[in-house]
Amino acid sequence: MFIDRIKDTIGKYSMLCDGDTVIVGLSGGADSVTLLHVLRGLDLSLSLCAVYIDHGLRPAETPHEVEFCASLCKGIGVSFCHEQISLPPKIIANTQDTLRELRYEILEKMAYERGAVRIALGHNKDDQAETVLLNFLRGSALSGLGGIPPCRGKIIRPLIETTRVDIEKYLDSNGLTFVTDSSNLTQKYKRNKVRLTLLPALKAYNPNIVDTLSRNADIIRDENSYMERVAIKKTMTLISRKSDQRVELFLSPLQTIEKSVLRRVLKTALSSVDTLKGIGAVHIDDIIGLVNNAATGASIRLPKGIRTIKGYSILTITKEDKPAQINTYALNTPGELAVKEARVVIRATLTGAAEDAPDKRSTIVDGERLINPLTVRGRCNGDFFYPLGFGKRKKVQDFFVDEKVSKDERDSVPLIYSGGDLVWIAGMRGDERFRPTAETKIFVKLELLQMKT
Repeated sequence: MFIDRIKDTIGKYSMLCDGDTVIVGLSGGADSVTLLHVLRGLDLSLSLCAVYIDHGLRPAETPHEVEFCASLCKGIGVSFCHEQISLPPKIIANTQDTLRELRYEILEKMAYERGAVRIALGHNKDDQAETVLLNFLRGSALSGLGGIPPCRGKIIRPLIETTRVDIEKYLDSNGLTFVTDSSNLTQKYKRNKVRLTLLPALKAYNPNIVDTLSRNADIIRDENSYMERVAIKKTMTLISRKSDQRVELFLSPLQTIEKSVLRRVLKTALSSVDTLKGIGAVHIDDIIGLVNNAATGASIRLPKGIRTIKGYSILTITKEDKPAQINTYALNTPGELAVKEARVVIRATLTGAAEDAPDKRSTIVDGERLINPLTVRGRCNGDFFYPLGFGKRKKVQDFFVDEKVSKDERDSVPLIYSGGDLVWIAGMRGDERFRPTAETKIFVKLELLQMKT
């Protein structure tokens, strides 16, 4: 019955196929010894390779454990290898998390080198219950309350629906020995505190607490998986632009999404950009507050140097530095000027009368009305101009508002002046006073170019 239960788990999650090459994590403990024996006995013609990974934390115990594992594998005809984790120097915090990551890296590397399609680990139902409780205590979202996935990539956990008690009974009935990791007996680590103190206390209220937590984790994983698919599809329709430092989302749809879905949409959007990953639930809620309650132009700062800006129609989440106020520069005509604060180049060239400006990133002006050199600077209080095609005087501030330029970006827009008159808001609108006429003989083309990196 014990073996049948494990076979059911393997079948339910499609963990193994006949003839698979499998890397088996072997510590010498009860779980991994049971896992290796069960896999060795399956009628699947599996090619097994057991690996012991030395974390370097228990030098007095490790040689005995390696010898035990090597002898065990030799006795049942399974290849064995011993790997050593190279722990980064001065690791103080999160040592267990660091070790786990390094352990998985070694297993993945071995699987690649040996052509293994699966990596089998010995996590059981009790481990599942402990993980759910730990994540609950940490304040994890549904992804954490779903516990340990039975399968993830190449990793499989055939014992995940088997209790520790049943594993110990199996070992005893088959006369199998194992070693005990002394670090599992100390309450130095939170997981051990949960195992040795919290779970026994909870069993006084619910003797089947391990089964209950494991079953709930299964349900939560299924529901979380569905919600993730919904969020991914929704996010794909909301992303306006994306780069390696920022993501922009259409604002209006965000404001209509239910909060439970919006959290996931924002997390998915952040996760789509490597430099924006890892923002926690508290800060996701801060972004939601910005979306729903803040005024246009408002912004918040998040950890890791990330800023979130609420524009008129776009929500921008970026790790880029806030645009700096543009200094004052002189631009000769003809000539070229690099405006480093805005990461752009302003170019002035003489051109023919028939040439039209192709788009907003360039304009043609009457060169005879220009005072050389031109002045390039950022905005100042009281700036005004006569917008091309509009003719009436307008404050630059009001123009930015009408054009829905966010407060965060206004200081990075170069203004081109001739004497005291604004000629061109670079990349946006020219001034009616400098429009070429039938009498114009000198034409100057002003262009806004992206600075090459």
